[in-house]
This record gives sequence, structure tokens and C-alpha cells, in this order.
Amino acid sequence: MTAGDIARLAGVGRAAVSNWRRRFGDFPAPVGGTASSPLFSLAEVETWLRAQGKLQRLPEDELLWQRVRNSADDLRLLSLVSRLAAAVAHRRLGTLLRGEDSEIAQALPELVAAEGDVPLIRATAALAEARGREETVEFLYTRYTEAHSRRIQEISPEVAQLMAALIQPWTGEVFDPSCGHGGLLIAAGSEPGKVRAVGQERDAATARLAGARLAVRGIDSDVRRGDALTGDAFPGLQADAVLCSPPFSERGWGYEELAGDPRWRYGLPPRGESELAWVQHCLAHARPGGQVVVLMPPAAAGRRSGRRIRSQLIRAGALRAVVALPSGAAPQSAMPPHLWLLRRPAAEDQVPSHVLMIDATVSPEAVVPTWHSFVTDPRRETVPGGRAVPVVDLLDDEVDLTPGRYLVRPVTSPGGMAGAREELLSATAELTGLLPTGSESPRDPFSMISLGELARAGSLQIVPGPLRTEPGPGELAVLTAQDVVLGRAATGRGTGGPGLVVAQPGDVVTSLSTRTPAARVIEEKTALGPQLVLIRLDPELFDPHFVAGFLRASARQPAGSAPGAARVDVRRTQLPRLPLAEQRRYGRAFQRLERFEEALRRAGAAGELLSRLALDGLASGKLQPDPEAGPGPSRDVL
Repeated sequence: MTAGDIARLAGVGRAAVSNWRRRFGDFPAPVGGTASSPLFSLAEVETWLRAQGKLQRLPEDELLWQRVRNSADDLRLLSLVSRLAAAVAHRRLGTLLRGEDSEIAQALPELVAAEGDVPLIRATAALAEARGREETVEFLYTRYTEAHSRRIQEISPEVAQLMAALIQPWTGEVFDPSCGHGGLLIAAGSEPGKVRAVGQERDAATARLAGARLAVRGIDSDVRRGDALTGDAFPGLQADAVLCSPPFSERGWGYEELAGDPRWRYGLPPRGESELAWVQHCLAHARPGGQVVVLMPPAAAGRRSGRRIRSQLIRAGALRAVVALPSGAAPQSAMPPHLWLLRRPAAEDQVPSHVLMIDATVSPEAVVPTWHSFVTDPRRETVPGGRAVPVVDLLDDEVDLTPGRYLVRPVTSPGGMAGAREELLSATAELTGLLPTGSESPRDPFSMISLGELARAGSLQIVPGPLRTEPGPGELAVLTAQDVVLGRAATGRGTGGPGLVVAQPGDVVTSLSTRTPAARVIEEKTALGPQLVLIRLDPELFDPHFVAGFLRASARQPAGSAPGAARVDVRRTQLPRLPLAEQRRYGRAFQRLERFEEALRRAGAAGELLSRLALDGLASGKLQPDPEAGPGPSRDVL
């Protein structure tokens, strides 16, 4: 079991488990895994937790999961989970609970693959009888995705719900040709009885699990195994709507063998543009007038190789809208993905004159109302939350469908022009009072010593931050490198884990990047994220602001001969040998300089905002110039 499993058993956070490992010498030693992701014995952990009074009774679901986890290795875990889920989803629980092992094995030949599967099926059925089929199947699915979080690229529930909302309200048949674990079909079938869900998935175990998740929700479904492009399991299907989150940038999607396929009505997809093959596959399986929503990588909107197909989609009236989603919406892409909203043209349709462009990074909640407003009147260019772009403007040499190219994001300020002016005046007034001062009289060169030498002497400690932090919505606040650069409170969140580094008040934290050199004195206890180094000082020997100031100065002059070195070698940072009283004098000067730099950043940001507000206001007619304003620098132009 992992540290996360232990935390769930005891009802605590991951940070507590890490703390136990450090504090208690009798905590069970790892029996497998790696240094960063150790595995522990369930029996040993259970014994230790009971001895410490931290566990009264093992939860039934966690006990089942540990039995499942210990019955299959990583490669066979999905197969086992899907078979257990399918058993409780499609079979009578009474039969599974009270039947003989041999009878169950004979009745479920496709679900019993190894010795020991029947007791696990019986245990899963017992949990389903106590807690319900849906909760049990979702528990197994959730635990599996957590165990393989780095391998599984699953669409988020929020994006799935958005895609489903774009085709509602309606009743009928919805198809997902790359359905994964069934997330999009579940979102579309949120009202059982109105939708029949049809899906295809390459991996047999994944398809089985998707079918089980749909069945326990009461959604009429048909999920089959196979590659939808090269082995279409539903060749005659004409669905009312198609939702799809296809794999991105696949080169082996079947270019050679499918060159003459009738699905390519809008052009043969280029070898490197598998997404355009999926778009046309989805359109081929929609009835005339049926809706299609496909999650796409942003590059597909402007790649030169795909411009002919994009052009044909527009000319035929198949492409109706493109929505730019926020970053992180698609696990396959580090860049903000797009949604392509399409409609299979019907014989009586007129070719639309406009394509809707929406930027959902500003207000995601406005996407659905904006789309419905456009559908009501597709010729109106001014659409709240987006812009209806004339087709003629899209059909140029590039056929670029990137929404940001056609949308101008308005510059806004809570206080408007007056608020921006006041902020600029306040920041510049503060700047005047913080102008750096100091005597320019020369002094003898410092006698220097490196932090590495001081660390070896035991005068301070240098502790690198973790290589990574366990992501999650846990209670642990994590200071990021960007937080240190901007001088703000911790904005990261995590669940702790091995290698956790916690900074205490008086510690100095520095960023390893020289692009934005920064060092900061910690005022409140906080955990550190990656790309940070902690320096813990002896307060009888060092002033922390003195040390932070010289770290910042050193970071602006990267060590090493390579130009543009990108990391700071903290141990090579040189400090002057000065008495503590003199260090404090320098520390106060460094603090004042930090406040000056912060005021300078505020003034720059306020000045840029004021300039953009004035420019947009004058250009849009919302702001009138002073009729008596002259060109001289002493006049107030606005």
C-alpha cells in the first residue's frame, strides 16, 4: 500500500503520514516501490496504526481495495478492476454472494481469469449490497485512477459536463468513438431514460469498465472494443449527437490503409493530423443535422497541413464554432485546448455565413449561453461572450481558427480610469520616499566566505526543496518559485509526501532560476515546492535579510562559463565576513531596496493598465479627450 492509502485508512492527510515516518522509529519500513513512492505492508501498517490508537476498524472499501491492489501487478490492475466492476454492474448481487465458487466461475467465464478472482468478486458484491452498485463501481474506478494518475489521461468532469451541455436539451442516441472510461457518455446521460449511450474504446478492459460505470447509473448503453478509425464497430450508426476527446498527435492512426475511406468527405487527413481524422469520423456517424463536439489541440486550428480540410469544413457549413478553453482542460496537451462545435449538414441546409469564436478562459460559465444565443441568430456578429466571424474573413491563405485571433479581450479595472490613476499616483509617491540612498565613498574590499563553507562548518544548513510535490486539493499550502519571485503568500496546494521541506520563520528561501533571481525571508511556517532552496541560519551569527540580499545579488551574476546559465549554485554564493550589528545595517538597506522594487513594479503595472484603459477608451469612443489638451508634456490629456 502507498502512503496515500495509509492516510485514507487513518483518516489523515499525506503530510501526517510523512511526519509519522520521520518521528517514529518503529513505523513499518517500505517493502517495495521506490524512494519517492514507497510501498508498505498492509498487515504491518494495520498493526502499527492499532498500536498507536490511530485505527479502530478498517473501512470496508479500503480493505477491499488493498485486497484488489495486492492481487494484481500494475499491468493487470485495470483488467481486474474492470472485471469486478462488470460483475456487480451486470449480475444479481444475491447470486454472487450466495452462489458456490464453482458456480460463479462457470457463470462468469469472461470475468474470472485467475484463482482468487471469485472471493474478490464476492467481496465486491458484499460492498455493493451495503453501499450500492454505483458507489462501489465508482470507488474502484477512482482508486484505480489514483494509483495510475501519471499514466491515465482522463478528461475532467467539468469539461465533460460543458461538452454535454453544448448538445442539450435533447433526447436520443449519443456516440463517443474514443470513450475511455465513459466520462463523456456519463455526462450526456445525466438524466437516465432520455439518452442511449454508444461508445467504442481500443482497450478491452477500459471498454468493460466504461460499460459498468454506465450500467450502474441506469444509462442504456452499448460499449464495444476496437480502434474506431481502423476497425469501426458501428459502421451504420447515425447518432443524434457525437462527443469525442480523441488521442492527440498520433502518427499511426491508419493513414496508408485508410487513404480511400469514404469518411474523408472534407479531404484526406494528413499523416500528422490524426485529430482531423477523428473530426470527420465523428461527422460521418452523426445523422444529418446532428451535433458534434470534439476536444482538439490548439495547434489543429492553424497547422498549415490541415488548412484544406478546415476550409472545406467551413465552406460546407459543418464547422459552427470554436471555443478556447482554459489551460489544463485537456490532459493530453500542455497548451489550452479548443472545442470544435460542428453539425453534419443536411440537404436542405443553407451554408452558415458566420462561425462563432468564444474565449472561455475569461468566463467559462458564459460558453453555453453564448452558443445558444448564436444558434438563435447565427448572422448577428455581436454575440455576448464571443464574436460571430464572417466566413469570408476565415477563408484566407491560413484558415486559422484560433479564437484569440478574432477576439479582443477588453481591458478592465475594478476602479476604472480613476482607480488606475490613484494606484499610479500612490505607487509613484511611495517610490519618491524609497529612492535608494547611500554613501558612495569607497571602502576596503570585503573578506568573503561561501555558503558552502559555512554549511560545512555547521553555521547554517542548505536544504534543497522537493523534486516535486504531490498534487491535490489537500490542506497543505505550498510556496512556489513564482510566489518567491512575486513576494506573495503560498498559492500552491499539495498533500505532502516523502521529501517534504518546511520553512520556519527566519529561514531564507531562494529560487534556483537566474531568469527571475529572488530570495525571501520567511515570516510564517510554510512548505516548499520544487525549484527552491532553504537556507536555515543561526540567528546568533547571521541576519536573514543580509543573507537574502547577497543571495539576490549573486543570482544576478550566474556562475559558470556558459552564457545564460539557468540555475543558481547556492553553495558558491559569497557572503562578507561582518559582525552581526553590521549585517543588520546592511539587512535594513536590503529591505528598503525590496520595498522600492515592489513599488516600482506596482507603478509599472498601474501605468501600463492606465495606458491601455485610455487607449481602448479613446479607440472605442467611451472616452473623450480633453478639448483644451495640448501636445506639451505639462498638459493633462485625459
